[in-house]
Amino acid sequence: MLDLAQRMSRAKPSAIMAVANKAKALKAQGKDIISFSIGVPNFLPGPHVYAAVEEALKHDTGQYGSNRGPDALLDAFIKHMEQIGLTGYGRENIVTGDGAKHVLYNLFEALLNEGDTIAFPVPYWTSYVDIAEIVGAEIDLIPALAEQNYKITPQQLEEAMARKPKVFLFNNPSNPTGMVYGPDEVKALADVLVKYPDTWIITDDIYNRMLFDGVEYTNFIMHQPALRDRVIFVDSLSKTYGMPGWRLGFAAAPTAVANAVVTLNSNHITNVSEMVNAAGVAALTGPQDVPEQKCREFESKRDLVMDVLNSIEGVVCPRPQGAFYVFPDISCAFGKTHGPTGQAIANDVDFCNALLESKGVACVPGSAFGAPRSIRISYTCPTPQLQPGMDRIASFFSELS
Repeated sequence: MLDLAQRMSRAKPSAIMAVANKAKALKAQGKDIISFSIGVPNFLPGPHVYAAVEEALKHDTGQYGSNRGPDALLDAFIKHMEQIGLTGYGRENIVTGDGAKHVLYNLFEALLNEGDTIAFPVPYWTSYVDIAEIVGAEIDLIPALAEQNYKITPQQLEEAMARKPKVFLFNNPSNPTGMVYGPDEVKALADVLVKYPDTWIITDDIYNRMLFDGVEYTNFIMHQPALRDRVIFVDSLSKTYGMPGWRLGFAAAPTAVANAVVTLNSNHITNVSEMVNAAGVAALTGPQDVPEQKCREFESKRDLVMDVLNSIEGVVCPRPQGAFYVFPDISCAFGKTHGPTGQAIANDVDFCNALLESKGVACVPGSAFGAPRSIRISYTCPTPQLQPGMDRIASFFSELS
């Protein structure tokens, strides 16, 4: 029998999608399912986005587009960055891709040789490990558990940087925890990073406009401008604008890195669809009322979810200030049994399976994010489902013994 490439033995399907697909299958069987699993914002972009696509279709040439992205889109993204405080970038620093995940994959390919080390905090977004393993990189995990609000400390970063990783990857606001590093915290980490000039820094900050409680976005280079030559900022339309299926991601990087990703695009995808590019320009430059309204709605949803979690004895959940996730430590349930079904709860996977089967609520086990004491709740479901779903979780805990 012919063999696949060795890298395929390291490639794994998304753990998040596995849960989402199981929930969909149960729903198709007629089960009453509320899904807190997949991280999609569950709203659509404003009408001006669709109008821009319709206009672009009228002028479609059917030709190939730019490997980097059209000038209008690059300029729109540069202005988008300036609005959050990232200035001094030109078109030569920007590159697009089929979503932020594709951009990250290209960056891993561009920066990491097989055997090089990439360091990042735990909990982490699942694809960080998956992509690193595919490209053959070594992974250095920096633990940040609930006891420290899911944030690494400068001392932890110093210890990791002393091990000389080729890349340090930072996610703020965080998926899966929703936690946000404030300006003082980012500055303290930047002060460490500036001492290690041989490490690239990727800031995967696709939730930078989804912030609560008056918190403002901040980036390492705002505190240490000397890091500009090493920091690569990653963003996306997916979460902010309700466009995950459109697949449009960005990176702002030193010219050499941006050009490397352009070269990879020329071999991988050639270019992002011109219709998607037109939608991207409209989203970035048009009315911002939809994303601003949804951000306020997510903040209210966060409050509802936290109220329920705080009422459950033994559950520990730092209060998130961004994205649309909470990441409660539910290890108080381990070693217990769900009375009505007799299901034993030994770990996070058992917990999520029992919760889904008995209460019809789908959550993602924390082990998918490197934190098996926790689960991820994505609270982007339709608002009428949120309170019932959280009530089911509280009821599930009450039935453990």
